[in-house]
Amino acid sequence: MERTGLKFGPLAPDSLHVCVDMQTLFSDGYPWALPWFGRILPGLEALCAHRPAQTIFTRFIPASRPGEGRGAWARYYQRWAAVTLAEIGAGAIDLAPALRRFVPPARVVDKHVYSPWLEGGLDALLRDSGGDTLIISGGETDICVMATVIGAIDRGYRVVLVADGVCSFSDETHDAMLKMFARRFSEQLEVCRIADVLDAWRR
Repeated sequence: MERTGLKFGPLAPDSLHVCVDMQTLFSDGYPWALPWFGRILPGLEALCAHRPAQTIFTRFIPASRPGEGRGAWARYYQRWAAVTLAEIGAGAIDLAPALRRFVPPARVVDKHVYSPWLEGGLDALLRDSGGDTLIISGGETDICVMATVIGAIDRGYRVVLVADGVCSFSDETHDAMLKMFARRFSEQLEVCRIADVLDAWRR
């Protein structure tokens, strides 16, 4: 696993944790189940418990019915009809049971595409926070986490990615993304472990 550590120093007290799409939809028994989902949950619980009021959960909301969506998303939901809300039920979009207890004070931002930045909810929450550092966890490393990271970098945030707090369906692309993040965004991104964050993010 590629690591950079917290090379830009301790984490500011007003840092925020963005936990990406850790929902029932991606747990065992669903078409999009992530093999490491359960493995990273205990670490994410610890991270959320450290400062729940500074945690923001994003949730990916699938289309309501097969074939619904703009442009290529309509084709996407023809292919993935089994994960539309009509098929899986609204309960599938809930956060994993282990994480629900943090809301409130943690907040939730819903999105209908990979990026949490396009629909305005995350920007609005962050605008009021005053913080300039985002700690990012969740799934999938090579899809929604990637979209979250790139948007945060574009907005000038200090971005801290917890390597043992992200997961993907594919080990190969997960590993490749961690290497790419550490090597190609070395001035804008730090890759570390949850323990490093908890140690550096003092109360």
